[in-house]
Amino acid sequence: MTDTNQTDPAIEAFIQRNFRWNFLVNAFDGATFGFGTAFFSSTIILPLFVSHYTDNPLVIGLIAFLGWGGVLLPQLFTANAVQRAPLKKVFPVTLGFFLERLPIFLLPLMIYTLADSKPLLTVVLFFVLYTWHNFGAGLIIVGWQDMIAKVIPVDKRGRFFGISNFLGNGMGILGALAVPVILGRYTFPLGYVAVFTITAVFFFISWVSLSLTREPAVPSSKPPVSQAAYLRSLPQILRRDHNFRAFLIAQIAFALSGMATGFLVVYTARTWDLPDAQASGFMVALQIGLVLANLGFGFFSDRRGHKLTLEITCLLNILVLGLAAIAPNPSWFFAVFFLSGAVSAGSFISGISIVYEFTAAEDRPTYIGLANTIPGIAVTLAPLLGGWLAGVMDYQPMFITAAVFGLVSWILLHFIVREPRQGNG
Repeated sequence: MTDTNQTDPAIEAFIQRNFRWNFLVNAFDGATFGFGTAFFSSTIILPLFVSHYTDNPLVIGLIAFLGWGGVLLPQLFTANAVQRAPLKKVFPVTLGFFLERLPIFLLPLMIYTLADSKPLLTVVLFFVLYTWHNFGAGLIIVGWQDMIAKVIPVDKRGRFFGISNFLGNGMGILGALAVPVILGRYTFPLGYVAVFTITAVFFFISWVSLSLTREPAVPSSKPPVSQAAYLRSLPQILRRDHNFRAFLIAQIAFALSGMATGFLVVYTARTWDLPDAQASGFMVALQIGLVLANLGFGFFSDRRGHKLTLEITCLLNILVLGLAAIAPNPSWFFAVFFLSGAVSAGSFISGISIVYEFTAAEDRPTYIGLANTIPGIAVTLAPLLGGWLAGVMDYQPMFITAAVFGLVSWILLHFIVREPRQGNG
């Protein structure tokens, strides 16, 4: 079953004929992108890199702030264009090379050239390139998501994301094992030059694979509308679709529970005085959690629904934060990061896929944009709020505060949001 809003049998036949090819090349894209991301973890690697220059929690919180804000906030500004584009591929492939991938290619060169001689400039340029990368991702991600929804049938999307992420995170385990070795063998900053170079190489390979997607051109049935008129129409969707609105509120609460994520490794390293090579070892636990949960949640969500998967991830997130708050020694954080990986997997797979089920294909880019941008405001502010609370109250109370928001999200999902899997899919 596909959910293109087309009855043209030629288009349906094209999608079915090329399904296995598109599944393969896009799963390989996800696998290689995921492997590269293991060396560029915003949860562990990037906070450790920045902590060489400052231990200010607000500055460290900027990593998550710019990461999530850059990816999530710009999406509504491209959804209108994506909605009317016959080919969605142009956004992640053509624009994606310059807007998303290029700054990562430049990052290791910048660090190698400047890190020793100009530390302040290094930090500034790091955040410039990181912002460029994430805002670029935000501008093209609606096109990528709509392309995937177009070429992957609705009843196979959970397993697609699950298998793609399973492969990426499975390879990422090798990356997680390699990172402590690299950081331990090379003096700062050469270790980070090495790991970010690996990221750049695999991001390029993933881009090549993505470019091989076979997508049929499907003219839009929606009349042209100006960007201003398009933005003015969005509140009508929220007023009309009560279930989708309740889902967005639940996602906002879940986003606020993520205020602690970027501080877990910094808290561990500072509390028990761990060197980078040892602290980065938690990447292994994180990647194993991602691998197992991606495969499990991928098939589970196709069968039982994405809403239930999101409810489970909420409960797991509460457990993560509770364990972090009471941990008596750093060994506990192997469990913390393992479960955190499971939370990331479930929220990614089902957080994307459930949105497709709230609406028909012709309005899908708009719903994707709303689902990412509105909670994205909370996602963006959460790490700054977490950094502020950590500075005022210390880390453990901040972890507990984050857990309360996670509980609110679960209550809303369980009792208020209705399962959207119905005729739209």
